[in-house]
Amino acid sequence: MNIQQNKIIKIFLRVALSTAFLSAVFDRLGYWPKEVSAWGNWGNFLNYTHTLLPWLPDIVVPFVGFVATILEVFFAICLLIGFKTELFAKLSGILLLCFALSMTFTTGLKAPLDYSVFTATAAAFSLSMITNKYFEVDSILKKNKSKLLDS
Repeated sequence: MNIQQNKIIKIFLRVALSTAFLSAVFDRLGYWPKEVSAWGNWGNFLNYTHTLLPWLPDIVVPFVGFVATILEVFFAICLLIGFKTELFAKLSGILLLCFALSMTFTTGLKAPLDYSVFTATAAAFSLSMITNKYFEVDSILKKNKSKLLDS
């Protein structure tokens, strides 16, 4: 695979993972129409979160849902702009793997397969292994750092 193909694949993975995270967040906040929504609102999302984590006390579920939502937004932004891409891709893979395993152990294998959570996990871990920079904030930061060191 040549460098140009690698760059295109990296951009595609960054955008695909970011938009998937943001779409899920928009869904739980009620921004998608009911006909295409998985949860449709925060309450339904928290009910599903409790389904995936039945061992958690009810009082902790909103906190866990909030933390997952914040992480998804933060990871999406970092991946989209290319800030510490390899790190946030790896962290995204870990988060997605947690989702996939929770879904598998509580609802069965069909849900994570239908929602391509294992595929997204593999995409995130694959992205973490592509080190070439292209349209990334990291490239700008690296150039600025080397300019400062040269001065």
